[in-house]
Amino acid sequence: MNTQLAAFALDDFIVIDATADDPAANTSAADYAEDFYAWTQRQAMLLRDGNWGALDIVNLIEELETMGRSERRELASRLEQLLLHLLKWHYQPTRRSRSWRASIRYQRLGIERLLDENPSLRPLLPSLVESVYPAAVLRTEIETNLSAATFPARCPYSTDQLFDVGWLPEEEAGL
Repeated sequence: MNTQLAAFALDDFIVIDATADDPAANTSAADYAEDFYAWTQRQAMLLRDGNWGALDIVNLIEELETMGRSERRELASRLEQLLLHLLKWHYQPTRRSRSWRASIRYQRLGIERLLDENPSLRPLLPSLVESVYPAAVLRTEIETNLSAATFPARCPYSTDQLFDVGWLPEEEAGL
């Protein structure tokens, strides 16, 4: 069965014929939207074989960029969840629970695993903490019925404190 594969070879658009008995081998750029798994397997095979001209460069670039954004989003989500439970722990000491402690521990472990697998995300921590802190405050406000004025405008915890498995915020005098 003849199938035309549309691909970009560096800056030149080319069309090539591919013949194969394997349906996954006939996966073209058009199949990207129809059968993503088959498309990924085809692209991996083409990469392993060094068949650069047959690669679906446009969609490969999109997927690589998406993968990077996905890791960053996961880190931001975990940081927000960690901050939510640290704030609840800090500002509602009489309601502390094993569940909150477990969530704090779980998010710390998940963040460390993510950073071990993606060390280039580590320098982004301060800016990510700053960017997710308002959402963590909003969620804490909703879940606790505490006023937004209860919480500092900026994250009160250092990066070292956020990732110190033995550290939990304690009620400060005057709160």
